[in-house]
Amino acid sequence: MPQSIRRRDLLSWARGLPLLLVPLLLLAGTFPGEYRVPAWYWAAALTAAAVFLLGGRRPLPVSLVLSALAAVMFTEHAWGLAGLVPYLGAVGTGEVAMRTRRPVSVIVATACWTGAVLLGLASETYSTFWRPATAVETLAVVGLPLLLGLYLRAQRDLAATYAARAAEAEERRAGEAARVRADERSALARELHDLVAHHMASIVLRIGVAQHVVAEADPQVRSVLGDVHATASGALSDIRHLLVALRDPALGEVALVEADAVPDEIASAVTRARAAGLTVDADVDPALAGLDAIGRLTLLRVVQESLTNTMRHADPSAPVTLSVTRRDGGIAVRVTNRRRTGAERNTVGHGLIGMTERVSLAGGTLDVDVDDENWRVDAWLPAETGTEGER
Repeated sequence: MPQSIRRRDLLSWARGLPLLLVPLLLLAGTFPGEYRVPAWYWAAALTAAAVFLLGGRRPLPVSLVLSALAAVMFTEHAWGLAGLVPYLGAVGTGEVAMRTRRPVSVIVATACWTGAVLLGLASETYSTFWRPATAVETLAVVGLPLLLGLYLRAQRDLAATYAARAAEAEERRAGEAARVRADERSALARELHDLVAHHMASIVLRIGVAQHVVAEADPQVRSVLGDVHATASGALSDIRHLLVALRDPALGEVALVEADAVPDEIASAVTRARAAGLTVDADVDPALAGLDAIGRLTLLRVVQESLTNTMRHADPSAPVTLSVTRRDGGIAVRVTNRRRTGAERNTVGHGLIGMTERVSLAGGTLDVDVDDENWRVDAWLPAETGTEGER
């Protein structure tokens, strides 16, 4: 069982304790032939015990009711333990100080309890009201529960502060660990790209040249060269997939988007931009075959990031134009929008840097241009004209 549940159950049990103790106190103060607790005192005492159950939800009203009942009970000179029942008002006052942050509520509860205590002292016929002992007793009966309530509230606030600091420190540690892992992944991706990808690309290029040079060679030689070329191209494609995973491992599911789903994903991004209040004129070529998994992922990210930027910085009164078409043996993306008045002319933001890195990794180009009126993002990604995914 969680500790918070056990604590809540314990508090509920403790709050109901007066319902058990009050009758016992009243019975202990009853002596047949000597002193009998009046019926109205029983009614007021049991009412106070029942009202005390609601203190956790409505501390101030409960405190006021307990003080009023205490003022009535103080007028009866209860004998022995029965005289302790009115002091539930002290507990109610302390609870207001502990649970309430409004100074007015604490002052009102304290004033009402003080009035009840003074009324009880004034009703004592065997002593003089105006005496130092009256002030001392009043300060003790009122001040001690008030100070205890304020102390418990301070302790609870301190515990909450420590818990918040601990959670914040844990969040910082988690963020730092994530940043370190991301930096390490980026470093590995750079090393892999620099040490392997360039060499593999060079091998693929040279084998392609060799195939043209030995075009009249033995068919077996050409077959071997073709096999080596296909193997090297596949290895290069795998390396590119690994680079994507190293740089952004959280995008594994998006990277597996099927080629036929690319137009639908782009349409979804356009719909979100329109839902944000923008007018988007979209021209998307439905024939976007030829992109491998990296190319499809990069295309979607360029479109999504560009439209996200328009939602932040575009003038909503002017339309945003999006075109995704085939051009020069690849897929060209252009997003144009009018700048919002006063928007920054920042072309080196984190989103743009990330787009540039992705497009470069996919073998494409990205150009961001901004002038006094318009933003324009131009991207181009290579696409195979034959079987999709081959390199």
